[in-house]
Amino acid sequence: MNKTEVNRFNEFYQRHLRLLKLQGKSQKTIDAYSRSIRRVRDHFDCCPDQLTTDQLEIYFAGLVESHSWSTVKIDRNGLQFFWRHVLKKDWEWIKMIKPPKVYMIPDILTPAEVEKLIGAT
Repeated sequence: MNKTEVNRFNEFYQRHLRLLKLQGKSQKTIDAYSRSIRRVRDHFDCCPDQLTTDQLEIYFAGLVESHSWSTVKIDRNGLQFFWRHVLKKDWEWIKMIKPPKVYMIPDILTPAEVEKLIGAT
């Protein structure tokens, strides 16, 4: 990034931190959301306000391969906050990132569920 872009990013970044604090986000959320902005900046070596939907789609496809779904969701939420509150732009591409649904067995089974489980074996 050139000096002008670095200055523009720093202004956006400081505003992002201020708005997160003003909305009462926890320090862990502020750290995670700000990390997501820095990660996308470092990946593209440009200020995130210039990124296209296609670039972000490719970025998140790579992120899914290299990071956990919780990290992907946090980065998506951090970028969404940045887009909506700092850049004041519509967030059109949120539908492209949907983590898989995880089904868990409840800790306590009902008698009917026990009967069904035993019947299946």
